[in-house]
Amino acid sequence: MGIRSSLAKPFAAYIAAQTKKWSMEPALYQRKVFDYLVKEGKSTIFGVDHDFGAIRSYDDFQKRVPIRDYEALKPYVEKVIQGEPNILWKGKPAYFAKTSGTTSGTKYIPISEESKYSHFIQARNATLSYVHETGNASFLDGNLIFLSGSPEMDETAGIKTGRLSGISNHLVPAYLRTNQKPSYATNCIEDWEEKLERIIDETLSANMTLISGIPPWAQMYFDRIQARTGKKIKDVFPEFSLFVYGGVNFEPYRAKLFDSIGKQVDSIETYPASEGFIAYQDSQREEGLLLLLNSGIFFEFVPTEEYFNENPTRLTIEEVELGKNYALIINSNAGLWGYSIGDTIKFISKNPYRILVTGRIKHFISAFGEHVIGEEVEKAMKFTMQKFNEVELIEFTVAPQVTPNEGLPHHEWFVEFAKAPNDLAAFSAELDKQMRELNVYYDDLITGNILRTLTITSLPKNAFIEYMKSQGKLGGQNKVPRLSNDRKIVNELFKQ
Repeated sequence: MGIRSSLAKPFAAYIAAQTKKWSMEPALYQRKVFDYLVKEGKSTIFGVDHDFGAIRSYDDFQKRVPIRDYEALKPYVEKVIQGEPNILWKGKPAYFAKTSGTTSGTKYIPISEESKYSHFIQARNATLSYVHETGNASFLDGNLIFLSGSPEMDETAGIKTGRLSGISNHLVPAYLRTNQKPSYATNCIEDWEEKLERIIDETLSANMTLISGIPPWAQMYFDRIQARTGKKIKDVFPEFSLFVYGGVNFEPYRAKLFDSIGKQVDSIETYPASEGFIAYQDSQREEGLLLLLNSGIFFEFVPTEEYFNENPTRLTIEEVELGKNYALIINSNAGLWGYSIGDTIKFISKNPYRILVTGRIKHFISAFGEHVIGEEVEKAMKFTMQKFNEVELIEFTVAPQVTPNEGLPHHEWFVEFAKAPNDLAAFSAELDKQMRELNVYYDDLITGNILRTLTITSLPKNAFIEYMKSQGKLGGQNKVPRLSNDRKIVNELFKQ
């Protein structure tokens, strides 16, 4: 046993005890976070504008601070971008996480001195939770890789600016850098395909034990290694035992990924966002992600069916129900107030509070009132693939076909298979059956002859890679939207 793995076990026990302490009293710790945020935000421009000095309760806060998305918060962010201090949070941000928005163009998400370490610490705690539960720490003695964006920073009004994954790279402590791959120079390569080849050059002969990245880009890494070596990943990296991922649902990629690896490995799901580290998988035995209620974020939850109302219901952690979809709203020590991050979640446990990420609030299909969401299409695909064991999936997206050349409107699934079903018609019928069971409104539209059953359009190899490349989003933490209420994505797919 190496020194890292030896030291990790007692530290993991300590972190597990601290996590248990706050997770057993969620309301108390959320109240502490709320009081701290209001106190610290009182002297900011935002706090003055919203009369934080008069806030004595959560009800007072709701009356003064509306729910906002980035576009609505942008006037304040613009002041920070111009170099003004004490706008959303005290002083100036330590970083801007630069992301691309669909309506706002480039988004600049502030990361404060207080919030920045959470992005590393919570990723660390996810790993330590795994060590404490399983007793497996040997992976810490090998080489670790995080398939991420470039760590090179620009500057905006003197504030370091870059992708979240690149910023996180700067926060990795020195004691882990000695076994981290790839090198800084390779990580700075912008072209994803060139970068991937250099990563393989550096890792092919290394003792890789932990690999981290979003599943589609990890799959691309594995595919390139197999193309070079003709071997399964387990034969290239025999000590590889832990896969850490986030950003997308793992299930559609699981079969293909593990087939490429050639064996089952443990996995840890994380939920990092530019706006804050939200949750992580704290157990290999229990489903869901532990919501981080003691990490500088006060959470609010809006029932998804009310999200677009003028005055939607806003709930605290004590008021949520199991199995119900909520839009996630955060108030953070980076100065995001009543901020809708655009994700939907549902609770599957209250002891402790564990969630599943179910989709994006603006990613849905409701061309006919069916309001199909990401969770439903992913579940339908998962359940269907369980009945067609030969199928391996690379990627898919779904769009409505409102004006077909013939027949009724329908949902069209655009799928890139690694291994296609032996009977595509039977697979399509089962997929439609699963969708009808998951969404009663969709079923009613089929029954009422408003929609016909779904169709599958098979896409050629690398279709999604070429699409992402055309959008300037190949690699890093970028991901294909699972579904949309128009055909913009699929129209771009067919331009490739």
